[in-house]
Amino acid sequence: MNKLLITSALAAASLAAYAQPAKPTVYVTREITPESLVRIYEALGRKAEGRVAVKISTGESEKTGYLRPDFIKPLLDEVHGTIVECNTAYGGSRATSEDHWKTIRQHGFTRVAPVDIMDEEGTINIPVRDTTHLKYDIVGSHIQYYDFMINLAHFKGHQMGGLGGVLKNASIGCASSSGKAYIHSAGVTENVDELWNHVDDQDGFVESMAAAAQAVHDYFDNGNKILYISVMYRMSIDCDCNANPAEPLIADYGILASLDPVALDQACYDIVTQIHNDEHNNTKPLLDRIAQQNGTHIMEWGEKIGLGSRDYDLVSIDK
Repeated sequence: MNKLLITSALAAASLAAYAQPAKPTVYVTREITPESLVRIYEALGRKAEGRVAVKISTGESEKTGYLRPDFIKPLLDEVHGTIVECNTAYGGSRATSEDHWKTIRQHGFTRVAPVDIMDEEGTINIPVRDTTHLKYDIVGSHIQYYDFMINLAHFKGHQMGGLGGVLKNASIGCASSSGKAYIHSAGVTENVDELWNHVDDQDGFVESMAAAAQAVHDYFDNGNKILYISVMYRMSIDCDCNANPAEPLIADYGILASLDPVALDQACYDIVTQIHNDEHNNTKPLLDRIAQQNGTHIMEWGEKIGLGSRDYDLVSIDK
């Protein structure tokens, strides 16, 4: 190859490298404290301003691993946030607003911040980019009250989705009762009473969750006014929507955060796969649950539809 061709090839390679988008950053701390929760929020470099919604799970019962009020209070204080939730699409302690408020109070959330059940006064439809299964996303109408969202999730398994992280917290979590039915049935029905007759399309359900998560992401200024935090503790194979979850068999790990929800869920999953099984850790039940429900497909589909990247840089904020 002559000198001119070599120079041209090097220039082309350099240009291609320059054109590659930067990997999203996922921050991690091994400390699970109220103070480290604030620190990892600050590490993201995106200030939550205006009317700030902090999306959590209020937990079906005290037996579940929902994030406790005293743990999240300093972050809520820092951002002047309102805890937001939606009613469920099944029986239990949070299926109606009346019952849900009782659970919210019993779990102590009203003691630390304002709380809003976003679908208490109805729903709105927001656009979805991916219309493979859904024509729209049905969310609590109160989402309109907020300028910014912090998606604060507890990473664990899930009975139906296999994996419960920030993508589930955005999709199922922000969906109204009818919206949950619509996502679970992969767009077949919005009727909660008919839901369990239409839950046979597992991949369709998982793909619908990714599409709905993208709809919520886009709703907040095309993703510029939302951020994602996931707490890796009490990692049961069951979700916090299960009043009697299996006991966790994995030691608490830490807190992760990112501006990219796909990267964050992928990083949490990757960490579980890399944990060495010993007297303190047995990852097999959780990984089996995720595999049985094809739970990793939510990250695959999320990347496919342009919600985020499964490739990331993991950066520790610990000294």
